[in-house]
Amino acid sequence: MLSWTQDTLAIPQALPAPPPKRKYSLLPILIVLFLVSYGLMCLLAVEQDRTISSQRWMIRSLLGDSSELSSLKGKLIQQQRANAQAQAKAGSGSQAQTPLTQGPLTQAPLTQDKTGVAAQSSRNAGKVQKTMPPKPPLGISDIVDGRRIVKTI
Repeated sequence: MLSWTQDTLAIPQALPAPPPKRKYSLLPILIVLFLVSYGLMCLLAVEQDRTISSQRWMIRSLLGDSSELSSLKGKLIQQQRANAQAQAKAGSGSQAQTPLTQGPLTQAPLTQDKTGVAAQSSRNAGKVQKTMPPKPPLGISDIVDGRRIVKTI
């Protein structure tokens, strides 16, 4: 190299030797970690499949139970209606039988209270019907002034 101050040629010094390469690489460790993680992922997929299968079986079982229960309820309601019609026909000649002696399987008839809301009489027999208080009339401050309404397009 040339020096700025002298016309002599400077000899460069020898470069330091590069550090020795490591004998061990991280590649085998990474391969082992990859295989372990892949195995865990496969195990997770198998367990999820088992869970989904058991949930599918449970849903099908509950669906069958639900349909059986609804059919039993339907048959019970039909039986109650048939009994009520038979009692109505038999009771049309004599009014000796009261609704309390009909038994626990009969369905209470629907009644309407003062507000027009349908309710079952057996549920509300011991309760006092509350009427809704009337709405108060609008005051002067509640009336909207048409001049103050902003109309936008």
